[in-house]
Amino acid sequence: MIGAVKTAEVTIDLGSSSLYTREELEDAVVQIKCQLAALAGCELHAIRYAGDDVCSEENLAWLNSIQPGTEYTKLAAFLMDFHSSADGSGTLESDTEYIDYQWWLARTEDDGWEIVTSGY
Repeated sequence: MIGAVKTAEVTIDLGSSSLYTREELEDAVVQIKCQLAALAGCELHAIRYAGDDVCSEENLAWLNSIQPGTEYTKLAAFLMDFHSSADGSGTLESDTEYIDYQWWLARTEDDGWEIVTSGY
């Protein structure tokens, strides 16, 4: 088991994409789950691919500006529903239901997905 993410019934919706294979989207979900696992006590409910429409050149430029010196060539965004732990795990509000929490990932042609930013 990685981290301390509580999972009841988790819904994962990768939708359909003309940009990415199912495997590429699944790899991105793994990165998100690992990051959530670092926030002990959270209970994951659902993860959804935000769709190809958000994979714009404008959003790619924004992600590149967050990480100066990087040259990301691809991006993907996901929405997550989860419940935070009783103590809030530091950056989250305690015992709170989060709906449509955003995860923005990017990568270069040859590298795997990297979480660049997350939140509302």
